[in-house]
Amino acid sequence: MGFLDSLFGGSRKLKQPAPDRLFAMTTAQVALEAELGLRHREVAGIVFQPLSTADFTGIVRESEELLRGAAEDTGSSVESADDAHGYRWIKVHDPDFEDLVVSLNLISSQLQAGGYGDRLLACVFAFTEEARGRPVYFIYNFKRGSFYPFVPGGGSQRRDNESELRLKAQVGAELPIEPELERWFPLWEVPL
Repeated sequence: MGFLDSLFGGSRKLKQPAPDRLFAMTTAQVALEAELGLRHREVAGIVFQPLSTADFTGIVRESEELLRGAAEDTGSSVESADDAHGYRWIKVHDPDFEDLVVSLNLISSQLQAGGYGDRLLACVFAFTEEARGRPVYFIYNFKRGSFYPFVPGGGSQRRDNESELRLKAQVGAELPIEPELERWFPLWEVPL
């Protein structure tokens, strides 16, 4: 414990998010579909800030190869692309929702084990609201270790805050939801 820690009564280091929190989405998905009328769109993605180092590139390539190898058994397909902001998306397509979660966990675990956990931004799970046919996303923020809903509201970068808050109340028991609403960052032009 350092001098400032003893003065202020504790450690000033931020806690690292629990890696198993991502798996909460597998149980929440059942409630999302059965109780809320959301259907998963058989696709999910992980987004991170790439580095141009050989080590980082090798870890990403190895992760994608592992996923593609597993895809032969699970029926998944994997693709990656950079977005307009310079972030890398790895997208997994699979009708089995649990396979999507496991695949994204594999990539995040590989990057964290390689010392690049700080490059991870989010996992995004895509759903469709059956009643309105509009997209609904659940975003897992790695830095916070929590989820939040994102519902685009139509038009030019508008969001449906009312629907997001309703989803928070409805799935709060199933998912670790980000308590600070100002940290519910929108991801516009989600490529899923």
